[in-house]
Amino acid sequence: MTFTQTIISTPPLPPTRWIQFCVGHDRHLSVTVNAPGGLVISTVDDAQGQINFEAKETGFYQMCFSNFHNRFGIMQVFLSFGVYYGNQQNPSKIKEEEKNKKEEIRKDLNNTLSIIADATYILENRVFHMFRYYSFGRMRKSVDYFLLLSNSQYITWWSTALSLLIVTSGYLQLLFLKRLFVTKTTTEEEKPRC
Repeated sequence: MTFTQTIISTPPLPPTRWIQFCVGHDRHLSVTVNAPGGLVISTVDDAQGQINFEAKETGFYQMCFSNFHNRFGIMQVFLSFGVYYGNQQNPSKIKEEEKNKKEEIRKDLNNTLSIIADATYILENRVFHMFRYYSFGRMRKSVDYFLLLSNSQYITWWSTALSLLIVTSGYLQLLFLKRLFVTKTTTEEEKPRC
């Protein structure tokens, strides 16, 4: 199965996938991410987790899902895409930028718009990460839900089959017991000899 995602910006893009429902041998799923140029960016072979890669070029990024661990089985996969803007710089550059930002904050202390913009950016970033953790929780709950649903159907069918087997065996036992005690009406001439 192949899934294609168009990426226009260049921040890191980690899609999160989670095996929700699996019928077969294994819950592992191999995922390969190809860049628009055809190069393999990232590969993961696991039942759950993130695929982190940096989108350096604009175009169609291709995710290929391979289900070879789970022979002759089906699998339902939950996909969640998110763009994370992380600091991909050296620690010394980060310290210099923080120092410059502090100086700018001191200069712009009376500038209300910059303070509101910074607070809005921080709030947006934190809400995004809250949504990310909420998505992880939803994925975990849905994994349990689909597992319980498949087990419920399995148990229901086996219970029905075993109930029918018990009723049928009881009927057959009753039939054989009746045949054991069948007595024929006999006349004086047909009486068995002792």
